[in-house]
Amino acid sequence: MKAYWVCVYEKIHSSEKLKEYAAKAKPAVEKFSGKFLVRGGKNRTTDGINSPRTVVVEFPDYNAAVECYDSKEYQEAHDILNGYVVRHHQIVEGS
Repeated sequence: MKAYWVCVYEKIHSSEKLKEYAAKAKPAVEKFSGKFLVRGGKNRTTDGINSPRTVVVEFPDYNAAVECYDSKEYQEAHDILNGYVVRHHQIVEGS
């Protein structure tokens, strides 16, 4: 069963740091067969926080999604965001 990263950004304090993170995160995600389904774009908040950005990444299975998140490559990218964004990130299994 496929799995997904669902990441809802609450605040982005530096678009430059976000671009730096994205450039480093993409190869890590691809290494674990992740596929970006949603990366920003037009959105409308209908409940909850008004989010400036949402990202959804599809993985072949839950283990691949977890292994990618926990990988050295991704964690190096993730560290770039420290202090520059507030986001909610979940790994969920789905169809």
